[in-house]
Amino acid sequence: MTVFGKAVHFSFDLLLVSACLAGIKRNTGLTPKVDTIENTSLREYTRKYLNLGESIYDYSVATCGSSSYFVRK
Repeated sequence: MTVFGKAVHFSFDLLLVSACLAGIKRNTGLTPKVDTIENTSLREYTRKYLNLGESIYDYSVATCGSSSYFVRK
């Protein structure tokens, strides 16, 4: 696998982890402690990363909700 392929694969994995954390937040209320990160720029990037996961989660739920393959119970 090329370096580009590995970078794409790693990026996709990071997005899946972020979306999983968003699902955990929505279903249980548990969130990572971002405020304990001392580096302010790293803290902001972590918040952006988690917000991206929330956006992916929202989009996935909206797409599945409008699909005929899923039903709400």
